[in-house]
Amino acid sequence: MPCPALPDGFDFTDPDVYRHRVPLPEFALLRRTDPVWWNAQRHGAAGFDDDGYWVVTRHADVKEVSTRPEVFSAARNTSIIRFHEHIPRDQIDAQRLIMLNMDPPEHTRVRQIVQRGFSPRSIRALEAALRRRAAAIVAGARERGGGDFVTDIACELPLQAIAELIGVPQADRARIFDWSNKMIAYDDPELAITPEVGSHAAAELIAYAMNLAAARKECPARDIVSRLVAAEDEGNLGSDEFGFFVLLLAVAGNETTRNAISHGMHAFLTHPEQWELYRRERPATTAEEIVRWATPVVSFQRTATCDTELGGARIAAGQRVGLFYASANHDPEVFDRPDDFDITRDPNPHLGFGGGGPHFCLGRSLAALEIDLIFQAIADTLPGIELMGEPRRLRSSWLNGIKELRVRYTPSRD
Repeated sequence: MPCPALPDGFDFTDPDVYRHRVPLPEFALLRRTDPVWWNAQRHGAAGFDDDGYWVVTRHADVKEVSTRPEVFSAARNTSIIRFHEHIPRDQIDAQRLIMLNMDPPEHTRVRQIVQRGFSPRSIRALEAALRRRAAAIVAGARERGGGDFVTDIACELPLQAIAELIGVPQADRARIFDWSNKMIAYDDPELAITPEVGSHAAAELIAYAMNLAAARKECPARDIVSRLVAAEDEGNLGSDEFGFFVLLLAVAGNETTRNAISHGMHAFLTHPEQWELYRRERPATTAEEIVRWATPVVSFQRTATCDTELGGARIAAGQRVGLFYASANHDPEVFDRPDDFDITRDPNPHLGFGGGGPHFCLGRSLAALEIDLIFQAIADTLPGIELMGEPRRLRSSWLNGIKELRVRYTPSRD
């Protein structure tokens, strides 16, 4: 039913809302008054047989849904929550080939294979190379004197990390950047990207990754691609499965980390006492607070497989449930002073990497490492970095993205 304190027709997946802000006041209202609230959609979302979805706002409820895949399915309607999109149902169903949109036991099988590339040993093996790349990225920005932090610094290390991880030539990282942008920016008219353009970009990226997998099957190398695909009959990935895995990496391992870094820099520049603290002490808790603060993925969705109850609401089989991580990460029942940016926050049980369960972020350690390395490099080389304008936000129904952040790359405060 309508929440009397919310404007009539308010939709928590409206991309025009996120173009300006994350609706934290509205989330706070629902946590207090109606923590599992039915958000009616007057026209429905194309491909879904319903007229709305449940908005789950409390930390505990988001965790509960995340850890009960037998009741709350990622595959039924996929994990991406949509706002009045005109997407044919067959295109939605095709996205079940991506691990993000699988349920156990198929999800379990694929995850057990791909997690080989994210073992502590694998991440440690990347650290030295990524540290050098972070220093080079920041040094290059310093030479320019000023510019767009997103394209100059934030996007580079995540792209290079993916290239390093799966053996993509560094020269091809710009293509991955372009493809990933097109896949997620379909809600933003300024970028002139339509769902069709996004679908074409996804197909190009999948084809690129499949060709890479085929080459490694023919001639294995000492890299993760060979480990994942070289012996398909021995529990490894097929070329098509590897293609969809790289597609997931391009968003989950690139867009999200890039946005965390961009939001983190903006948070530091608008909380100068935290930047001074970071420069002096480099707290080990910094990356986790940046992810909580940024929450790059505002929400995912699940679909109820049976009639159930959650947070006092009766949810019918087939109804969609929106997991609003941005709200959970500001839940005062879990976080002291949740609206403060505090890089010493500890403990910090945020849900920026998901709410636990089978879909908990596979690349959490890699993302935290990238965030840590890039801010260390910035603090070493550009301690006097200055904000030159407000961030320009991405128009998206489920991503908390920054398109542009103008800064001056001042080496010191002299």
